[in-house]
Amino acid sequence: MSRRPYIRPMSNTTWYLSNGRYRRYMLREVTCLLVGFYCFLAVWALAVLATGSPERWEGFLRSQQNAAMIAVHAVALIYYLIYMTFDWFKLAPKAMPVQLGERKVSDRSIILAHYVAWAALTAFVAWLAGVIP
Repeated sequence: MSRRPYIRPMSNTTWYLSNGRYRRYMLREVTCLLVGFYCFLAVWALAVLATGSPERWEGFLRSQQNAAMIAVHAVALIYYLIYMTFDWFKLAPKAMPVQLGERKVSDRSIILAHYVAWAALTAFVAWLAGVIP
């Protein structure tokens, strides 16, 4: 006795649109395009620096200061903050549960510690850059 199993119809190109969790997953995975873009930008900057020409370096810096590139950088920053940083901080207690003696540190404390460390490191880098006196 054989029976044909039910095969749920699924689109090969839009499967992730059917569920909110799938959409968020795909939005996170799209960050690879931004990483590739910034790798290209870094290699381009190094190639310009390798020429030793101050005029070419100034041209590269001017290309990064136009409105379109500033918008790209702003969108990338917001995208990484929303879809990467906050999600990683929420996952930190599951990836590194901390136990002090017999008691487990609460998830909220671990997440808060990550935000505090992030703020302190940001302030330190801003101080090194001369943004904060």
